[in-house]
Amino acid sequence: MSLAPLFQSGIVIIAHALGAFVALALGVLQLLLPKGSPTHRVCGYIWVSLMALVALSSFWINDIRHLGPFSAIHLLSVYTLAGVVSGVLAARRGDIIAHRKTMREIFWIALIGAGAFTLLPGRVMHQVIFGQ
Repeated sequence: MSLAPLFQSGIVIIAHALGAFVALALGVLQLLLPKGSPTHRVCGYIWVSLMALVALSSFWINDIRHLGPFSAIHLLSVYTLAGVVSGVLAARRGDIIAHRKTMREIFWIALIGAGAFTLLPGRVMHQVIFGQ
């Protein structure tokens, strides 16, 4: 394992990957810790900000192109951005069931699911974890 491929990839990919790593760790904590506390809210706003950073930065990562400069994975970025807004609004209006469902979906689909695709051969994280 070597972080060299990541740090040689440019600022957008570095920010994207580091944001995803921190969001992953914070997301796990959010799933495990008590809900509704001030700590949960602060961590939640940080997590939502990180997920927005990860989703937005993806639009400048265009190694795979299916739809002009974009790929199908960019649809997941749109889903993520809409989801974090929807999840926060649900919490603010007191709809905790919708909030919980939305945030868990984003965690599992957008963070874990999409993260798994970064381990495919030819991707930067594959090089980081498995080498060339």
